[in-house]
Amino acid sequence: MLSVNRTVLLLLLLFPGMLLAGGVYQEPEDFLAEVFNGEVPEAQVIWLTGPRKEVVTQLLGHRYPSLRVRYWRQGQRTAWILEEIGKTEPITTGFIINEGRIDTVKVLVFRESRGWEIRHSFFTDQFDQARLNEQRQLDRTIDGISGATLSVRALKKLAAMALYLDQQARQRDA
Repeated sequence: MLSVNRTVLLLLLLFPGMLLAGGVYQEPEDFLAEVFNGEVPEAQVIWLTGPRKEVVTQLLGHRYPSLRVRYWRQGQRTAWILEEIGKTEPITTGFIINEGRIDTVKVLVFRESRGWEIRHSFFTDQFDQARLNEQRQLDRTIDGISGATLSVRALKKLAAMALYLDQQARQRDA
């Protein structure tokens, strides 16, 4: 028993990142309460059908696993909680879009063993004020993180999806 404890201790000392890897950083409900100052608007739904479904499939490189996506609107701000697979597990991310630009990106739940560094502001701040260009791509380059390539790619795809769905929601409500 003592040798097992020593082994575990040695592993934790050698690989401290294992302690920080995945987990729930913020519950989606708490994210919404924070960004809407405790007054979360009623959820709305946008359907992924027809051309909208095709565009989302192009943005992600595969079909989104749901036919509808919930979002929350307050004035010109919308909140989106979306999921995309990193390497093998979903990454749950919250996005706030304000007047067609990204205001906030926050990794809420990270389930992978690698790539967790994407949750930090040094990475997510790169998305501030990003929008979609005419080709439905982010209008800026997002720097990657060594060892987190798939997680970075997942967040870039989700950011483009959140911006596109925000455009669709605003057109629908206009």
